[in-house]
This record gives sequence, structure tokens and C-alpha cells, in this order.
Amino acid sequence: MKYKTIEQNDLQLPSKPTLADFQQYVKKMKTIRNFNVTDPFYECCLFMEECGEVVSAIRKNSKGGTIGTGSKKGNIEEELADVFMYVCSLANMFDVDLEKAFRQKEEINKTRFWKKI
Repeated sequence: MKYKTIEQNDLQLPSKPTLADFQQYVKKMKTIRNFNVTDPFYECCLFMEECGEVVSAIRKNSKGGTIGTGSKKGNIEEELADVFMYVCSLANMFDVDLEKAFRQKEEINKTRFWKKI
């Protein structure tokens, strides 16, 4: 189904968007398209489906991988974009500022010792 409304045509990201810009875009887009904005469990289920599609696309595009006749290779870029949209959406549902969360988590990670296992 195509969504061609005045509001839809107003959806635009700045030329150099921040994470906050992406989060705001996803929030507005989901509202305009009447997508889920209130049920985090349902959103998490959709997010996991998209993660599976990323795995499938990578597998089907990998050397030595096999796909059945009639099957097609997945578009890795599109699937990663879908996952990113769901990450933004889940962050919005829990009022998480992704940039702030990323920076805080990375500061924690910098204090850890990393080793190969």
C-alpha cells in the first residue's frame, strides 16, 4: 500500500541527520502511517523478524552460501535500514535518547578489558 498524503510528502531528514533527527523522523513517520507506537512487545517482535531478515540476506549473499531455486538474495542494505528504524522506534517508546545512551554505554565499555576467547 502506498501512502501519498501531504504529511507523507513532508517527511524529510536533514542532509546531515543526527541520531535525534532519525528518531524524530521515525516517530513522525509511524504516526502518519498509523503504525504501532504504543505496544513495545509487538514492536520488539517486528524488530526480531527484521533481524532474521538481515541474517537471511547476509547468508544468501555470502560466498559458499546456498539458496533454493525460486528464492532470491535479500537486500542487506534495506534489511539493515529496517532494523535501524525499529531500533529508533523502540527507543522512542521508552524515551531513550540513542546518542546519549550510545555515549554512556561506550564509556562503560572503555573501562572493560577485552580478550579473545
